[in-house]
Amino acid sequence: MDLKHLFNNLVTAVMVIDVDLRLCYANAAAEQLLGVSSHRLTEHSLADNFQVLGVSTQILSNAIRDNQGLTVNTAPLVTLDNQHHTVDITLTPLEDEQGLGLLELRQVDQQRRIHQQLTLDAQQQAAQYLVRNLAHEIKNPLGGLRGAAQLLSRELHDPELNEFTDMIIEQADRLRNLVDRLLGPQKPTQHTLHNIHEVIQKVLKLVTMALPENIQFKQDYDPSIPDINMDPEQLQQAVLNIMQNAVQALEGIGGNITIKTRTQHQVTIGTQRHKIVIALSIIDNGPGIKPELMDTLFYPMVTGRAQGSGLGLSISHNFARLHGGRIDCDSKPGETEFTILLPIKTT
Repeated sequence: MDLKHLFNNLVTAVMVIDVDLRLCYANAAAEQLLGVSSHRLTEHSLADNFQVLGVSTQILSNAIRDNQGLTVNTAPLVTLDNQHHTVDITLTPLEDEQGLGLLELRQVDQQRRIHQQLTLDAQQQAAQYLVRNLAHEIKNPLGGLRGAAQLLSRELHDPELNEFTDMIIEQADRLRNLVDRLLGPQKPTQHTLHNIHEVIQKVLKLVTMALPENIQFKQDYDPSIPDINMDPEQLQQAVLNIMQNAVQALEGIGGNITIKTRTQHQVTIGTQRHKIVIALSIIDNGPGIKPELMDTLFYPMVTGRAQGSGLGLSISHNFARLHGGRIDCDSKPGETEFTILLPIKTT
């Protein structure tokens, strides 16, 4: 059995280091955790591949030199891209390879995030179920109201009174459109092979048509990402809603929006672990999202803007879910990042 293939299927970050803390090997989970490619990892010493690790590099070096095992629990880890994690660290000297050690970093915050995600998904689905039932109850009498206004309009010959019936019809149409958006598609449509970058480019064309001059888009794509089965219209709408939110966050102040694509390995979505997923990130340097909105961000009718409907992110989340994916959000003053995760089916 190929040990490298075996290690690359582990969720634990595994690295082989020597007494001088040079990396001889790093698995896919290590790349994912540290946010650095295996090539970059092995070209630099261990200390150059993170900002903070909750054990000194000298202690690690001494443990390998003295052929002693080492365990450090709940240690902080800060990656080069400023991601904060809590990890359990285990160093095991390799008996058959003098001067080498097997370094394992296990994310202890990962299980907590999975539990939080499952709880959030359940709460979101309950909220969406309630809203959709309410929408169904509204839709039927709304059609009757519109029909009655049309009949009344035909009987009235006073232009001033017709203005009121026209207003009723117009508002009924507006409510019907709102209800249709609330209901949304409940089942996956026919999926065909498409490239995620084609989807992004179509959305960018739409968004940049009326883009203020003080807002700039930057693109950082991984060209090796393969085509996946998708409904391109659903994913275009999911991406469009998030991009529009990013633009609105920068209105009046200007700033940058970065569209980034990468692959991530050994990612758990719901209760299923995927070997590889597409990570499509939309990052703006605006003021950030209010902390009190973060837990309910993807609920229907939740918005931080006076003129917002609160449906965009809920619809985006639903479309991602229909593709077996999810949407993550991290926000702080000066940076908000939405990441759409979509599984890549491997054979």
